[in-house]
Order: sequence, then C-alpha cells, then structure tokens
Amino acid sequence: MFKALLLEKGEGGVQAAVRAVDDTGLPEGDVLLRIAHSTLNYKDALAITNRGPVVRAWPMVPGIDGAGTVLESTHPAWKPGDVAVLNGWGVGETRWGCLAERARVRGDWLVPLPAAFTTRQAMAIGTAGYTAMLCVLALERHGVAPGDGEVLVTGATGGVGSVAVALLSKLGHRVVAATGKAGEGDYLQRLGAQSVIDRAELAAPGKPLQKERWAAVVDAVGSHTLVNACAQTRYGGVVAACGLAGGGDFPGTVMPFILRGVTLAGVDSVYAPPERRREAWGRLARDLDPALLETIAADIGLDEVVAQAAHLMEGKLRGRVVVTIG
Repeated sequence: MFKALLLEKGEGGVQAAVRAVDDTGLPEGDVLLRIAHSTLNYKDALAITNRGPVVRAWPMVPGIDGAGTVLESTHPAWKPGDVAVLNGWGVGETRWGCLAERARVRGDWLVPLPAAFTTRQAMAIGTAGYTAMLCVLALERHGVAPGDGEVLVTGATGGVGSVAVALLSKLGHRVVAATGKAGEGDYLQRLGAQSVIDRAELAAPGKPLQKERWAAVVDAVGSHTLVNACAQTRYGGVVAACGLAGGGDFPGTVMPFILRGVTLAGVDSVYAPPERRREAWGRLARDLDPALLETIAADIGLDEVVAQAAHLMEGKLRGRVVVTIG
C-alpha cells in the first residue's frame, strides 16, 4: 500500500482525496519510482477540479511530473538508486501519475536528474519550466538571438511564463512580461523582466496587422492574446505557442504569416522525443539560475493539493507549486 491522491468518478461527480491505494493499481512499466517531489500544474488542476477533459481512465492518480529514486527496474538504462525526472507521456491522464508515493513508468520516458538540481528544484521547474525551455530552443532554432529586439512572454506569472522570463533574461534578451496581476511587477522584474504590460492590451480582438514590436514571443495563453502577439511580431519573427490558459481558439488571419513572414512554432512537451528532453534539461541546468527557483516556487504537502488546485484555477497562484511527497 502507498499514499496517493486518487480521483474517482461516480454519480455525484468527481471526488478527489488522498487515500491508501494498493500496488496492484499501478500500471504496467519497467521502472518503479519512489516519488520524492511532484508538482501542481495547470493540467493537474483541470483534472482535480474536473474543469477539463484531462482524465481518460478512472480511477486516476493525477500528477504529470515526478522526481524520485528508482526502486525496481528491468530497463537496461536504469538501476535501483538512480534518480530520475518524469514529465508528461500521458501520466495523470491515461495512466496513474506522480501525486503519489509510488509511480510505475516506462524507463524510456525518464531523464536523469541533472547534477545541478535536487529533486525539489527539478519539480520547481517541472513540465512548466521544461516547456519554457522547449520554447526557448524553438526560438533559437529559428535564429532569434540576444539583441534582436524585445521578446514578449504572455501569462508571465504562471509556471511557463515565470521560467521563460528567467531563462530569456539570463540569456541576454530584453524581456517584456504580460500579466493581469497588477501587483506582480516586482516579482517579474526580479526574474529579469525589463518591463511589464497589462494583459488587457492583448486580450481583446485587434487588427490583423498591428505595429511591429516583438522579435519573438513565448505564449502560454492562446486565443486573442496569441493572435495579437502574432499581429505585433516584427518581420521574420517567431512566436512559440505552448498553452491555452486563455482559450484554445485562434480567432485570427494569415496576414502576419504571409505579409511579414512570421513563424508560429507549436511546442509540445507531453510527447517530445527523449533526445529533445535531454537537451532541454541540459540547457536548464546550464541557463537557469537555481536561486531564482526560490522566488518562483512555493511548497505544499500532498494533503493540500486539492485546495490549491481550486486556487490555481481561480488565478490566485503564481509561479510553480512543488508538492513534497516523501
């Protein structure tokens, strides 16, 4: 038996509670992990509050992220005592995830914990920070370099946005952070933002082409925010889209793409191939100041996750939420 946050669906709806569950409920896999730390992501909050069709099988243990120690392994790359990080691959959606003391996964999904980080720090980064790094890599693959101009980060006080601001600033970019939280300017400037704008400037419908401003954009919001960001991106610029906190629609036109040569680069973190994951975590170890994680992350216990998930969905949290498991 081990302790886990279990989501169960019945006639009264979805119930979420920490319970003692049996090992027989664990899915098939060639590596058994003892989870030390997990996180509370937006996708986890959607599942826990049942505000989005995230969970595909019931009952479910949420938690798309985990970091911990290998207990058992039949995978040739992993042995007991190794410390690993897991992000995505459908855990917490189609198979039991990491908001639990144990997780059984496929060894091919795991990345070695970088020596620069503890398991807590790795989860302060989590899928959100790993996704932010994938966005930075996408911008670099399209030729964006420090000094090219302002880089916009939307949803800047969220997990992806916070890490993206810190990474881009550390790499030498001039970062403009967009947020709807007027009181978080100091927080974003501590992370490295050169300036902060109100998300309302991007949230309403706008013209198909607007004044050119951004050399590049990291967008975790979607909808009108993404459309306006594209419309304001300079000739030949790049927009990395990785989220839909503001909506999954794209109510825009092709004008920025065919008249200004703007590139809209989609970024997926869930099924990114292993080599790209290792590249992203290697760059995080090199380019992210671990001290900033103390600014970005807050710590909670497993028993606090359900309440904090509701707060996250209400927009009351900022940065990253680390869940201490064991």
